[in-house]
Amino acid sequence: MSLTNKVPEKDVHDLFTRVAPHYDQMNNLISLGTQKSWRKRFLKELKVAPGDFALDLCCGTGDITIALAKQVGPSGNVIGLDFNQEMLDLAEQKIRQQNLQKEIQLKQGDAMHLPYPDQSFDIVTIGFGLRNVPDANQVLKEIYRVLKPTGKVGVLETSQPTNPLIKLGWKSYFRLFPSFAKLLGANVSDYQYLSHTTAEFVSAQHLKEMLVKNGFKNVQVNKLNLGAGAIHVGIKK
Repeated sequence: MSLTNKVPEKDVHDLFTRVAPHYDQMNNLISLGTQKSWRKRFLKELKVAPGDFALDLCCGTGDITIALAKQVGPSGNVIGLDFNQEMLDLAEQKIRQQNLQKEIQLKQGDAMHLPYPDQSFDIVTIGFGLRNVPDANQVLKEIYRVLKPTGKVGVLETSQPTNPLIKLGWKSYFRLFPSFAKLLGANVSDYQYLSHTTAEFVSAQHLKEMLVKNGFKNVQVNKLNLGAGAIHVGIKK
């Protein structure tokens, strides 16, 4: 296994347990509110159809899971999978508030070893989670396995700006944002880890190459905020 994140999986799990109570607030603060517009564009690029069966990996507190459920409608179904129960508990609260219990199932599980048969889903998504798994290539292999033929994968992730000036400012900002944790009483060292994985994840071009290597075709890349993030959408051959 070639690790894309060398921090032990248990340490990452424990970190998300600690950050769960502040997770949504910190994401809004750190992204200056842009994460909401990123997710909206992500769902638009996916072109989800009513009746689709979708799997949202590393679903966290469930924002993408809920958005998918609204698009697939009552004739479709969505599973949100995450390895951290505290994050899933927060997702469950949101789902109940929006009365989507019939459309969404939540599952605690490992994105590198999915508990589903081959060719089960029309769409598989992963938002801001690929950088935190030990082996991103293994996750992509599993996504390919559980997708139906011509099914779609969607990845929303931080990326690396290519313009030197933008890249310098971007890196400076992500060195600064762990200090924002103090404003919410969160653990600064936890956000130092999140800052590191955000800044050091592979470029949009590299991620496209990983998707192609794992069998996906027609991979489209749409950069966000001058390359600070990227949407990747591909199709199973």
